[in-house]
Amino acid sequence: MWYYRGNVVAVLGALWTVAAVAGETQHWALRRVIRPELPAVRNRAAIRSPIDRFVVGRLEAEGIGPSSSADRTTLLRRISLDLIGLPPSAREVDTFLRDESPDAYDRQVDRLLSNPHYGEHWARGWLDLCHYADSDGYLTDQSRPVAWRFRQWLVTAFNSDKPYDAFTIEQLAGDLLPKATVEQRIATGFLRQTLSNREGGADLEEFRVAQIVDRTELLGTIWLGLTVGCARCHDHKYDPLSQRDFFSLFAFFDQADEINIDAPLPGELGKFLEAQPQYDRQRRALIGPVESRLTEFQHRWEAKLLYAAQHPGEDHVWDRHWEVLGLVWGGNLGEGQLEGCEIVKRDHTQRSPNQHDRILDYFLRHGTLVDPPAESESLNLKQLSEKLEKLSGEVPWPTRAMAIRAALNPRQTRIHERGDWRAPGDAVAPNVPRYLTDRSRPAPRDRLALARWLVSGEHPLTSRVAVNRIWQTFFGRGLVLTSDDFGTRGNRPSHPLLLDWLAHEWVRCQWSTKALHRRLVGSATYRQASEARRDLAALDPDNVLLARQANLRLTAEQIRDATLAASGLLSSRIGGPAVRPPQPPSVSEESYGNEWKPSTGEDRYRRALYTWIQRTSPFAQGVTFDAPSPGKSCVRRERSNTPLQALTLLNDPVFFEAARSLAGRLLRAPLTSDDARIELAFRWCLARSPEDSERTRLEAYLRDQTAVFETDPGAMRQMQPLAVDGRNPKRAAVWVGLASVLLNLHEFITRD
Repeated sequence: MWYYRGNVVAVLGALWTVAAVAGETQHWALRRVIRPELPAVRNRAAIRSPIDRFVVGRLEAEGIGPSSSADRTTLLRRISLDLIGLPPSAREVDTFLRDESPDAYDRQVDRLLSNPHYGEHWARGWLDLCHYADSDGYLTDQSRPVAWRFRQWLVTAFNSDKPYDAFTIEQLAGDLLPKATVEQRIATGFLRQTLSNREGGADLEEFRVAQIVDRTELLGTIWLGLTVGCARCHDHKYDPLSQRDFFSLFAFFDQADEINIDAPLPGELGKFLEAQPQYDRQRRALIGPVESRLTEFQHRWEAKLLYAAQHPGEDHVWDRHWEVLGLVWGGNLGEGQLEGCEIVKRDHTQRSPNQHDRILDYFLRHGTLVDPPAESESLNLKQLSEKLEKLSGEVPWPTRAMAIRAALNPRQTRIHERGDWRAPGDAVAPNVPRYLTDRSRPAPRDRLALARWLVSGEHPLTSRVAVNRIWQTFFGRGLVLTSDDFGTRGNRPSHPLLLDWLAHEWVRCQWSTKALHRRLVGSATYRQASEARRDLAALDPDNVLLARQANLRLTAEQIRDATLAASGLLSSRIGGPAVRPPQPPSVSEESYGNEWKPSTGEDRYRRALYTWIQRTSPFAQGVTFDAPSPGKSCVRRERSNTPLQALTLLNDPVFFEAARSLAGRLLRAPLTSDDARIELAFRWCLARSPEDSERTRLEAYLRDQTAVFETDPGAMRQMQPLAVDGRNPKRAAVWVGLASVLLNLHEFITRD
């Protein structure tokens, strides 16, 4: 165990220089990734992939044998849920079971990797990491109507198999790339997922610093797998990370500003370019007659604002004007906070035409209180503002996207004594931690160099940390259990050579995530049956040795999506703004002034990925099934089992509506017997046929429920108030009950 103290590392009481850390005492996660030799194994029949050599070799050393392969139906359902987040259709199961060719499984994997729903499923995990939301957070929790553009970029990036090195660079520094494209700038929306406080009285600098701290910690968690945030207030107590190191990383993000950019959707740009010349002419015609006096008036307003910013407390009225400029800039469009302040700080001659126009528009709406008021009235500023606003409303402006850019006005970053932003200490330049880099090479000095350093061969953490998270998704736990902490307080890897082999293989395959996924799901280790084994109960109760697969309860999003898919309600449309499925009004009432108006039509049944995320009152069904808090990064979701989950599946309006839809599908199917309908229901919900005992129990259930509804018509109407194609309402209600039984099964919400 070590901790950093100035320029030395204390290891179990002995003081070693930082240089010594690079020697034999180096922590396992900091050693260079070297491709290990494949272990020799006796059980050659258990090997399908190099991955299996490492797992089986470890099992043989412990005197344990691997489990046999799962049956083909289970395998198809497993890879479908793991790769695209949706269960297979009955037709897909039939096709696979009829295909007896040796590569039948591999071709199913390829089919799923090329499915556009693949990107939707894998985007959700990354949104957990960056704590994505469609609102700001804090008390007022205002909306971010174009936050979804980053989510859409993410889906596209996964579907196109964007290499992880480019994936990293574009999110951290896409704006700094030479001739950066709109899409590369949209990628920096990753850095915009921090919370924003737009409350009255909020200190602009305090919450800007909180955002930079959050971005620094995200870097440490997602790419380094280190608890860098522990070094914000003091040197890290266990890892060789000083407070200076933390603020050197902080400095990379301190030199960036939030901004919203024009990011036209297909079909928008042409209409805008056609309308823009006329808009420019009409705007000049309105402003021209008063432009010189208006400019003088605006300059005085800006001068008062800047004075207030530099002398807080002298005039509370102008303090408030400066605060409002930072908080409400862009109105309800979710524009980057502080952008207006940064433009005001910039010399008039250095402003772009867009910056000039936008600060003028803001001045006309909010800046008319400069003395003398008679001058404001003589210029008819209110009238001019209304005319410009009306004119702007007639323009088909392109959709915008949240992004980051290099700071308009460079900042001097300083260490915060004890982590307090009000107590600046020594100045620091952007740099990476001393013990993670070769000091003989030039240090990164901007975000682009930082991002390139992360995916270079100079340090070994990036590939190990990401590969471990991916393994965790497919097997329920990482090779390193503490997937957010590869430092000295984290767990050692259960299979260190396998971790290094995967990390090296990923880079060798040009950081192709799909190639890595294909490797993992193609292994015999992944294909094992998941049934519990008595011989492992004492030897390996947590399945660390991987002698079987894991039973994993589906995520909150998968449960909703699988339910809608089985019922026939799920919309397959990909992309677009967030939607608001129905939920109890009491949930949205918990938030501050935010209204939850349920979406209608197809939007009511979109994949859970597209559900609006309100930070102060997240979607209730997601919370019930352990969706993470949108206020902090989540690298590993919890999987709980609570009575509330069972009650939700049974009684929540969404799940009850799905049961009604599933019953309608079954009754409309061209079948002649209840036995055939039970068979079809099982295949839609569980991808398999029912066993004889299950068939018998469900037939008895149909008889019992029919008797109940004969004596209680009110209960029948509650189950199915609408007729299904003219069929007997009592019969329809009985099948709603049976559909609800299947959608409530443990097997339905579990990936075996």
